[in-house]
Amino acid sequence: MNEIVNERERKYKHIIEIESSLDEIQDVDVLLERILTETRKIVNADAGSIYVVDGNNLKIKYAQNDTQLRALPLGEKLPYLFFSFPISTNSIAGYAAATKETLIIDDAYAVPEDKPYRFNKQTDITTNYKTKSIYTIPLVMNNGILLGVLQIINKLDENGEVICFSNEDDAFISHFALAAVRAMKRAYDTKETHRKMLRLSEFRDPKETYLHVERVSSIALEIYDRWAFEQNIPEEERYVYRDNLKIAAKFHDIGKVGISDIILKKPARFNDDERSIMKSHTCLGALLFDPPETELDKMTLDVALRHHERWDGESAGYPGNSYSVDNHFENFQLGEPIEVQKPLKGKEIPLAARIVAVADVFDALSHSRCYKDSWSLDDAFNEILNSSGTQFDPEIVLAFMKVRNRVEKILLEFKD
Repeated sequence: MNEIVNERERKYKHIIEIESSLDEIQDVDVLLERILTETRKIVNADAGSIYVVDGNNLKIKYAQNDTQLRALPLGEKLPYLFFSFPISTNSIAGYAAATKETLIIDDAYAVPEDKPYRFNKQTDITTNYKTKSIYTIPLVMNNGILLGVLQIINKLDENGEVICFSNEDDAFISHFALAAVRAMKRAYDTKETHRKMLRLSEFRDPKETYLHVERVSSIALEIYDRWAFEQNIPEEERYVYRDNLKIAAKFHDIGKVGISDIILKKPARFNDDERSIMKSHTCLGALLFDPPETELDKMTLDVALRHHERWDGESAGYPGNSYSVDNHFENFQLGEPIEVQKPLKGKEIPLAARIVAVADVFDALSHSRCYKDSWSLDDAFNEILNSSGTQFDPEIVLAFMKVRNRVEKILLEFKD
């Protein structure tokens, strides 16, 4: 009996520690993925999904499945998913959302006939998986507003056999869900603040759309995840870095808010003088975060300032080491061209900037602009590959090429 009590106390203590870590996560998407991961760990579940409210629909954000993941080559992820469905009592997740009630189902294939919802077997058929026990909880704020739904699948015993979710599991998850909702609300508020800042950039520069920054941010995260796997970066270090990167990447071109409309909105290619002034957006963006007060500020400054440097250090890279925090940007004057004296080279360029450089150029190539047509995906991927070792870090390009399938799905989700 004492062993059971001690185990319960240990688990609650662990949950409290996890709840504390959620408060440190700033990006909504990174937070949602972490919530799903940690909830599954709490009750030893094989799989699960997390959905967010999107109007009158539920939209999937993340799906995890350890059984399916083990069947993939090391370092690969499950297919990138994006779909939504109406909030109604016809589906299990929809029922939890519509009624704001938690559902605990012992056997997905034996839902009583008097229930309005049914388990959709098609996913199991497609993936050759067998769903049995399901725990579904609505994520609801104190004021009754629904933020999403968390669904955990197939609880495993110590032998790896699927068992039912217990009342104790319900208590653990319900406790954790309260902290998850608080963290989600805070992260959504942060996202809204960032969205307003980025919308300002979009108002100034019609070429710099919010969808573009979402694509660059999401692609950058996929590149980092693969690179971090290849480099054996510790899990906790990954958690912190990817959270900062997801946000920092969105602000790579925020400095364009300080560029003259005559140049910024020119519906054609720039001449040499105009291009030199446009290059100053890197310094302008960095100045918005100088002096940096947090690690996120530092990374955002690095990304804004250095995402146009070249791996080979050739003169086309900018703005170079004569423009930096160390010299307080003393060579920079607002509205004036920048003079590149010595571009950065190789690993002098911060990692985050090297990652965003690939994501940014790829997205620019694969989408049309007022002065050019979009490239085909094959051509855009080949251009990145051909620029490995010259414009881009070879390790980053290799990671990028290995996540091509997920990158293509991101383009579809955030389609112009």
